[in-house]
Amino acid sequence: MQDVFLYDTTLRDGNQDRKISLSLADKLQVAKLLDTFGFDYIEGGWPNPSNPTDVEFFKRIGEMQLNHAKVAAFGSTRRPKILAENDPLLQALVASGAPVKTIFGKSWDLHVTDVIRTTLEENLDMIESSIRFLQEHSEEVIYDAEHFFDGYKANPQYALETIKAATLGGADFIVLCDTNGGTMPWELQGIFEEVKKVTDVPLGIHAHNDSGVGVANSLVAVKSSAQMIQGVLNGYGERCGNADLTTIAADLVLKLQKNVYCGKNLKELRKVSLALDQIVNLPSDVHSPYVGDAAFAHKGGAHIDGVMKVSRSFEHVDPKLVGNNRVFVTSDQAGGSLVVEKIKELLHIEVDKKDPKVQNLLRLIKERENAGWHFDSAEASFEMLVYRTLGRFESPFSVENYRVIEDRSEQGVSVSQASVKLRVKDEISHQVAEGDGPVNALDAALRKALVPYYPYMKNVHLKDFKVRVLGSNVGSDAHVRVWSTFGDENGVWHVAGVSTNIIEASWFALVDGLSYKLYQESLKGSGK
Repeated sequence: MQDVFLYDTTLRDGNQDRKISLSLADKLQVAKLLDTFGFDYIEGGWPNPSNPTDVEFFKRIGEMQLNHAKVAAFGSTRRPKILAENDPLLQALVASGAPVKTIFGKSWDLHVTDVIRTTLEENLDMIESSIRFLQEHSEEVIYDAEHFFDGYKANPQYALETIKAATLGGADFIVLCDTNGGTMPWELQGIFEEVKKVTDVPLGIHAHNDSGVGVANSLVAVKSSAQMIQGVLNGYGERCGNADLTTIAADLVLKLQKNVYCGKNLKELRKVSLALDQIVNLPSDVHSPYVGDAAFAHKGGAHIDGVMKVSRSFEHVDPKLVGNNRVFVTSDQAGGSLVVEKIKELLHIEVDKKDPKVQNLLRLIKERENAGWHFDSAEASFEMLVYRTLGRFESPFSVENYRVIEDRSEQGVSVSQASVKLRVKDEISHQVAEGDGPVNALDAALRKALVPYYPYMKNVHLKDFKVRVLGSNVGSDAHVRVWSTFGDENGVWHVAGVSTNIIEASWFALVDGLSYKLYQESLKGSGK
């Protein structure tokens, strides 16, 4: 049996980050990502009539086949002076069809009397009756004790009464929330010990990071026998964010030796973290523990000398355990070694890092990384660069010309039209297509030009497309990075393109995305 359950609330609490606004498609993509990595619970949001995106999310996620994660719908206890079965928000939770319902209630007497303005006794009944009602319609009910630590400091007796009410209601987990993020680890530990005296329900922790100790508080809670950690992958969230499940997952496995379900996938941690950054369209934190670009980067002097002799002399864990790589900032030799390892992984061949082709590949990788391609989150573009440079892929088409025209109708509606002229198998394929925007039109025209020769291309779709301005330039000469996700019935792959011209950057990404599919199909044809 696993020691700790990890409950991710990116889709609700993380989405409250001021720089994040997830669409329905984004939320479904994130849910699939979290499930594949192995989180135990995915909180999808707050389903109620005023939030149609979350209502639709629960409908769509119910139609998806998840590998492991349980989906939780979030809400609050019933309102004062209304029966739980008549409360519209609790009814919406039931209607969501989510197997797990998570509700929060008030632990701090200040909130009871001054915010929701009811009696302390009524609040206790709101907690107990809401949980009992939801138990009739759920596989599990999780109770989040909101503002619990502030409430305990203000009135410990009443805060503990709310825990007893949740226990009587039949909660499967009681999660203590440091909602304001101001509790110190030593305070939290003592309060946990007091809560354990009044309930035998498994406890959890939901820590915010306002004091910079969200991860520390989560780990201290586990040391105090908490069996659930709620948090957000990459630590997004309101104000200073939530406890970072990226760091927590690694710490649980590598430092506390805890049995967690996602532990078997820990080598995918960096890839998952970067993928989420791309979906929410935020730059990755280079200094993020375990997964950041700088987490295992060494620059000059005694550090590099020490690491090359004994890696653990300057590294607390092997970077490969979390899918990261050691980087010697000033060492070309280290860069060459990394490229050789990547080539071996992709092509299953032995190569000499002094081979001119490998040196040329290394030079191209460095040039493009410096330009902003970020191959860690665009693995298909990296692979295509390797295949082309080493002569493993000769494109079956060449580009003669492409063009995009933007027209605005008398009704003020913009229409994008793209024309693409390719040479395919010694023939010219010239196609025109319209789209909702220039990229959509280019994608349609490019695939239209290829489908007569490669019918499987009709099943390839552009699933996601994001643009980021790179560097500090803000003028028309600023570089932009386009990141795109392609997919078909066999899976998804990610590509990138960088240019001062957004259309050209998009074109690079589109060509890489479709070329990757062509290469994969060629491997099938060769039996490899």
